[in-house]
Amino acid sequence: MVLDYKIRVFTALVFFTVLGTAWVRQPVQKKRNLKVLPQDISDEMLDSIMHSFNKALGVECNFCHVPAKGFKDSLDYASDDEPMKEEARKMMTMVIDINKKYFWYDKKQRPEYLKTVTCMHCHRGEPYPEVNH
Repeated sequence: MVLDYKIRVFTALVFFTVLGTAWVRQPVQKKRNLKVLPQDISDEMLDSIMHSFNKALGVECNFCHVPAKGFKDSLDYASDDEPMKEEARKMMTMVIDINKKYFWYDKKQRPEYLKTVTCMHCHRGEPYPEVNH
């Protein structure tokens, strides 16, 4: 009798666990829309670079990324609908070019990952760098 009860409880737990996971929305495959950074960049490296932008410009991710359609409190990182995203790409290209052209670096390292000159040098925690005339 006790064994029969334990089997029923165990079966019910397994059933509700499976049912619960079926109701949870599975994460959508991350779409990437990389035009400056390498396509094979790791998630960790991409996150690290993006967080460095947050700090250097004193902004959150929604400065360059638009809200995801149909998802509350989520961003569509692949979308190009926010014009600031293209400006960020231009800035990234400029910084990569400066580092490649004016500083020695180990050619085994990807120039996209160089940190001799960074966004912080000009932005200093502000979205728009101070212009000195």
